[in-house]
Amino acid sequence: MTRIALDARLAYYRRESGIGQYIVHLARLLPRLDPAREYAILHSRKDRVDLAGAPNARRLSLWTPCHNRFEQWTLPIELLPARFGLLHSPDFIPPFRGRFRRVITVHDLTFLHYPQFLTSESRRYYNDQIARACEVADHILADSHATKSDLIGLLRVPADKVTVVWLAPDSRFRPQAAQAVRAWLDRLGVPAPYLLFVGTFEPRKNVAGLLNAYGILRESEKDKPPLVLAGRRGWLFDETLAQVDRLGLRDHIVFLDTPSDDDLLALYSGAMALVLPSHYEGFGLTVLEAMACGAPVVISDRGSLPEIAGDAALVVDPDDVDALAGAMRRVVGDAEVRARLRERGLARAAEFGWERCARETLAVYDRVLGDA
Repeated sequence: MTRIALDARLAYYRRESGIGQYIVHLARLLPRLDPAREYAILHSRKDRVDLAGAPNARRLSLWTPCHNRFEQWTLPIELLPARFGLLHSPDFIPPFRGRFRRVITVHDLTFLHYPQFLTSESRRYYNDQIARACEVADHILADSHATKSDLIGLLRVPADKVTVVWLAPDSRFRPQAAQAVRAWLDRLGVPAPYLLFVGTFEPRKNVAGLLNAYGILRESEKDKPPLVLAGRRGWLFDETLAQVDRLGLRDHIVFLDTPSDDDLLALYSGAMALVLPSHYEGFGLTVLEAMACGAPVVISDRGSLPEIAGDAALVVDPDDVDALAGAMRRVVGDAEVRARLRERGLARAAEFGWERCARETLAVYDRVLGDA
């Protein structure tokens, strides 16, 4: 059967990110679910982790870093000796040259909706190549129906060229024993109860709006729980710190830099609610992780978030800080609301699975190769 290659280079640089986890799970599952076919997993030469570890998958180490300005020249040259019939590029942009079929995954089109939320370097990388990537791809995977609609509306991609394949939370994300959670939170220095944000501290995540809404919440009721901000420091992080000081919230905010999966398990399981008021999300994996751990969820009405959460979240306009403050006030003050959201969230999260994602991805491979 035709050999398939999966470009896993990004996993070395951003293994814990949403796209990084997507790559890791596909690399582990695809060869196991498709044992009759041979796989090549394309690694960064710096990566010491063998992502596949299956008898029908072999590692191919590459010198070309992902997102490099010379990538479209050097990557096709590196791939010349490696013969395969299909290359899956799970990070938007495939090599434009090469005699193989191309499947790409487009996770979101933030850079077209909100160019101001990206660095100039990121805007150049995606804006200059996304239209060509969608042209040369034989098929496109989208994380959500929202992203598929964007591909059709913004880039005029034919609808039958795009298949929606949902991502999933890792199976380790599930409700944890209260005593173990409390012990872990004590270690992190997190007081209970608390509200939680998880994500990169960057403008797209609307951390500024969250802080303004939290400030309103504390103004009206001083005994409200602290807000835990857990994630990676993105660009403009210094402005976030300055805003915390301007609002007089320094004593009520807990920053946790780059939390581990074990940290997240405890944080999700112990939170009164996860609050994610993003301006745009292509999928929103943190929402599923939180719901799988039993946390109530407050989300924005933008992008894929309402699609992914279904009826298991409180949904607000991210530009309406009063509405966001009101949603937080409601979830903090009403135990029945929290119990209902928890029950619905656990049921909704159970509908998503990485094996389902991998099987649906394989079906797209078969379709593309069948059209060859």
